[in-house]
Amino acid sequence: MTTLIAGSGRTTATAIRLRPRSTLALALVSVAGLVAFGWPLVVDPGSGMAHGGDAPFVFALLLPLLLAVVVAEIAEGGLDVKAVAMLGVLAAVGAVLRPIGAGSAGVEMVFFLLVLAGRVFGPGFGFVLGAVTLFASALLTGGVGPWLPYQMLGAAWVGLGAGLLPRARGRAEIGVLAAYGAVAGLLYGWMLNFSFWPFAIGTGTGLSFEAGAPVLTNLHRFALFSVATSLGWDLGRAATNVVMIVLTGPAVLGALRRASRRAAFDARVAFEAPDGSASAATAVIETAP
Repeated sequence: MTTLIAGSGRTTATAIRLRPRSTLALALVSVAGLVAFGWPLVVDPGSGMAHGGDAPFVFALLLPLLLAVVVAEIAEGGLDVKAVAMLGVLAAVGAVLRPIGAGSAGVEMVFFLLVLAGRVFGPGFGFVLGAVTLFASALLTGGVGPWLPYQMLGAAWVGLGAGLLPRARGRAEIGVLAAYGAVAGLLYGWMLNFSFWPFAIGTGTGLSFEAGAPVLTNLHRFALFSVATSLGWDLGRAATNVVMIVLTGPAVLGALRRASRRAAFDARVAFEAPDGSASAATAVIETAP
């Protein structure tokens, strides 16, 4: 006889637990991503380097590392069939939602789902979901290009951060998630700007990247560039996140938490004697610490 025992009385379960190896893999991905986004601040790129030449190498670096997060989880038993199924469903929904609005005026419908799912299922799940969703969406819409690895990692960080937010319930939780969605929407746009800013407007302007200049000087130029070129889209993305989280957050969070309870990611499996009595043969296998 097999019995599922609910774990520790929590209202939600962590679908992907970050154990030592998976945490290390995630950290390596993040460090590689920071280098990919921020290299103009610390590296002299040379006047002849073109974005189309370096981005495919970043793509080749990031995708194996992103996959390493999943592989490490499977190796440690942190990603079971139920988590894979949930990941597939939510990634498919996100891939369908993303073309709605097509980014016009910053209206992007996918990020609020990453925030809500990361909140319910934890930072590891949010990280993987963000990367997989953007990749699936790119395949669906033909948006594969040198910008994709940056988009994948930026979305992965959005999901990761949502899973690390402090505890809250009710209206307070919706307020925290809405505020996070606004900040994440702005930061995502600014991070993506880094992927093309050094090549966007050439040299010799007050907004241009200046190779070898002090970091603060280039940061100032980058801030001016972002305000002048993308602030409207970034504000639109932030506003979309806030509106969608406020309007759909309670219902979506409730649905995801019900799915989490039914999936019983943190449940313990107990094997008992046929008559239900305790015996020396009884064994309890814990799927989560």
